[in-house]
Amino acid sequence: MNVPWLTILMVVPLAGSVLVAFLPKGRGLLAKQVAFAFSLVTLALTVAMALQFSADSAERFQFVESHPWIPAFGISYAVGVDGISLVLIALAATLVPVVILAGWNDVDEGSRGSVKGYFALVLVLEALMIGVFAATDVFLFYVFFEVMLIPTYFLIGRFGGPQRSYAAVKFLIYSLVGGLLMLAALIGLYVVSAQVTGTGTFDFGALVGLEIDPDLQKLLFLGFFLAFAIKAPLWPFHTWLPDAAAEAKPGTSVLLIGVLDKVGTFGMIRYCLEIFPAASEFYAPIVIALALIGIFYGALLALRQHDMKRLFAYSSMSHFGFITLGIFVFTTQGQSGSVVYMVAHGLSTAALFLTAGFLMVRVHGSSLLSDYGGVNKAAPVLAGFFLVAALSSLALPGMVSFVGEFLVLLGAFERYMWVGAVATVGIVITAAYVLRVYQKSMTGPLKPGLEGMRDLGGREVTSLVPIAVLTIVLGFFPAPLLNVINPAVDRVMSTVGMTDPTPTISSTGTSSEGSGQ
Repeated sequence: MNVPWLTILMVVPLAGSVLVAFLPKGRGLLAKQVAFAFSLVTLALTVAMALQFSADSAERFQFVESHPWIPAFGISYAVGVDGISLVLIALAATLVPVVILAGWNDVDEGSRGSVKGYFALVLVLEALMIGVFAATDVFLFYVFFEVMLIPTYFLIGRFGGPQRSYAAVKFLIYSLVGGLLMLAALIGLYVVSAQVTGTGTFDFGALVGLEIDPDLQKLLFLGFFLAFAIKAPLWPFHTWLPDAAAEAKPGTSVLLIGVLDKVGTFGMIRYCLEIFPAASEFYAPIVIALALIGIFYGALLALRQHDMKRLFAYSSMSHFGFITLGIFVFTTQGQSGSVVYMVAHGLSTAALFLTAGFLMVRVHGSSLLSDYGGVNKAAPVLAGFFLVAALSSLALPGMVSFVGEFLVLLGAFERYMWVGAVATVGIVITAAYVLRVYQKSMTGPLKPGLEGMRDLGGREVTSLVPIAVLTIVLGFFPAPLLNVINPAVDRVMSTVGMTDPTPTISSTGTSSEGSGQ
């Protein structure tokens, strides 16, 4: 019997959100418990599905489901996963229960919205995040891509800080512009498929390898790429991110930057490279230039920030420069490194924002660095977790982020040595702002007024432990992650048709030549 794993993974959090939303008024504690329980069930089902995934399968996608949706336009409810989408779904399923547990007391009943409203929206967002990574019908992907905006908008606009409305509207406008560009390109892609095959389709498998006029391919590529560049965000399409991250609840920022933004870089790999390979190669020098600018621009702005949440947002922009760079150098190691980097960045971002959130609830909600100092004396456990998050952010060896960054730079050096050399300089700036934020907030004399600061409690420690464990374990033993990712990356490289001079690292420590043609 074929279990519809992916549909179940979407239905479970959706069912949980409905149950939470219809709980009686004033049952905030029960709403949290129900939301947490459904997120744990989703995580357990994700683990069960992942254990049945075969990295050596000859099939491009596994756990495939396909049902006609709008047959007149060749639209289907079609889902499936390869190694790339599987690890991103696992990332989402891991972070949601962490966010719920860490943000247990972040929302009070009041004028901004109810406790049950907040946690119901988190579960809806989880279902949509799983759907967007699982979709193998391009129109279905677009639907998930756009609908994700709704719960995110309300999570920022109803439950955020003083400037929440401005940040939410700015996020929405940027995202809608990107979505409209993608829609135009999507319609163009459908028309082309109808002209070439006689029947219009949105099926990803049918669109890969479709013969598209080179000039038209370049135009359609831009529609998809700009939407993904805004979502990622890539410089200069990034300006919505610092406002959204600064105003959102820490848990919302974790989901926004840790998972949702990965849809942009995932889309570049899945749709830009495979459906528009010639255009991807044509625009690669420009994209690489934007990625390099983003690495330095984000890092330099992070170095100047006095607000921790804005600092983490700009640092994420710099990290996304590395991820995009790995994608567009067209090497298997660069691509594998980008996917590992996505996972690593999701974990480190979660740790940074959540520890910052724990700090803020202890100091009247302030995220300013000037309000902290010597925290390691009053709250050594909190400072310890913050240190792990900081070291992960600067890609210290032994952290999974180091694996991703190393592979990205290795791939860049193999294809364009000068690009790799320039990108490597960005690591120095990363170290500077990471060490600065840790030094100013955690070390030195204890800031007056922080003498009675309490350390992390059991619930808070429990929410951070899984992130720290995954960060370190996958840093020392990345083979399980790479063994899932590498076959999918090899297929992408083969589809793109790039000659790849770099080997793929296997679980045994040996290497094999990449499968690029």
